[in-house]
Amino acid sequence: MITITDTDALAAFCDRARSHDYVTVDTEFLRERTYYAKLCLIQLAVPGPDEDDAVLVDPLADGLSLEPLYALFRDESVVKVFHAARQDLEIFVHDGDVMPRPLFDTQVAAMVCGFGEQVGYETLVKKIAKAQIDKSSRFTDWSRRPLTDAQKAYALADVTHLREVYEYLAAELDRTGRRDWVEEELAVLTDRQTYVTRPEDAWKRVKTRTNSGKFLAVVRELAAFRESYAQSRDVPRSRVFKDDALVELASTRPQSEADLGRTRLLLREARKGEIADGILDAVKRGAACDPAEYPAPDRTRERLQVNPALADLLRVLLKAKADAAGVAQKLVATSADLDMIAAGERDVQALRGWRKTVFGRDALRLIEGRVALRAEGASVVVFDL
Repeated sequence: MITITDTDALAAFCDRARSHDYVTVDTEFLRERTYYAKLCLIQLAVPGPDEDDAVLVDPLADGLSLEPLYALFRDESVVKVFHAARQDLEIFVHDGDVMPRPLFDTQVAAMVCGFGEQVGYETLVKKIAKAQIDKSSRFTDWSRRPLTDAQKAYALADVTHLREVYEYLAAELDRTGRRDWVEEELAVLTDRQTYVTRPEDAWKRVKTRTNSGKFLAVVRELAAFRESYAQSRDVPRSRVFKDDALVELASTRPQSEADLGRTRLLLREARKGEIADGILDAVKRGAACDPAEYPAPDRTRERLQVNPALADLLRVLLKAKADAAGVAQKLVATSADLDMIAAGERDVQALRGWRKTVFGRDALRLIEGRVALRAEGASVVVFDL
């Protein structure tokens, strides 16, 4: 098992990779104690049976620059193959300001090819490569050195089997003519904005039980402070204060450190110093917010007049069409999509692109009374009226 610890060796492997159509990529990282993931290991493999066709790259090695790898990521003649790429891509965008292109995500491709929803790597390896993954090193602290042979073997398996998985899925997409479907899904993954968290938008992730504008204004300011503080100090946002404490603070609106001391859910470290000052300033700003600047809650769901019988029919249609196409149902349409369609909304993802071909067109025809459903044994058949 080859471990690369210097820049020249990494550059040599990346030069080799350029002679192949694709390279498989995976990472190991830690995030429990930081806001941004700490990259601990990179696994790379190119097609071939030899031991040096798959390597480990140690980003923690002194003096190692990842620029040769980032140059490979920018080389659009080589496909970069990941499984469930989102967290890996976030690391590379943040650490190297680079987005690997072109990208292939085997989890997305597997859903398009009928392997189910959010299918795991282990399942694909078992079904396609007919191999078993040794899970004994799954909970490794990848920042510790030296790595054992078992840890290295576990890490390499994430890219060696991925070669066979990729080749099978790529061939299946070519056979079914569904490469465009995958490209459509990857558009969000390869959009750099996907990996940008703006403090001013952080409040939208906080679940609250009220849509009061004044309350939400305080939530917005508290969430923005927490996000900015966590980003600037590279600590998890939950280490600043958790969502339940944020909601409590927005309700009680403390005016002083003494008030913070009476807050039931706030961590002790947050009741004084910089965090306490930030909380009090955020509460003050939110409470003083002009009503014209209050955050607008999402009331889309409240406005929907969903016909429940029609929504149920659409669910039956979705299952029939997804089964017939051999594609995961949730990839075609979510439950929220179906409710929106049943309520008369038409600006819905399930009615666009390849989803329209698989499901959306017949969904609209069902609503218009131009098609119907009937049971035939264990199956549901769509037929014209």
